[in-house]
Amino acid sequence: MSPLERAQKSAETMWREDHASQWLGIELLSVEQGKSVLSLRIQKHHCNGHGNCHGGISYALADSAFAFACNSRNQMTVAQHNVMSYIAPAQEGDLLIAEAQEVSLHGRSGIYDVRVTNQHNQLIATFRGMSRAVSGQLFEE
Repeated sequence: MSPLERAQKSAETMWREDHASQWLGIELLSVEQGKSVLSLRIQKHHCNGHGNCHGGISYALADSAFAFACNSRNQMTVAQHNVMSYIAPAQEGDLLIAEAQEVSLHGRSGIYDVRVTNQHNQLIATFRGMSRAVSGQLFEE
């Protein structure tokens, strides 16, 4: 199985059980080894009392992109800790795109950066996630 095939099968397996991302309206656009791209169209129910996209929604999008990137090798991997920096507000109707990229992978620990942009390629937020591999696989090989 090629690294791309493994990443895609890992994503398909995870997506079937990722009820939270699906419930939020997140879409999985692509996945490769150590990378993923997800999107979310911001709707009224995603907005806070200021009329902007709630920070927890953009965080959930970035966290999901991180999860698909760090699990792309069919090694069960969880978040150890992460940090989100908000740059600009997203608005109802915006299409947010989260692109996760592996920065480092040593042993069981990984570092991933996620850029969240809108449909105009404006930077909305950055996310850095640190992962930890645990025992098990997403599917049998």
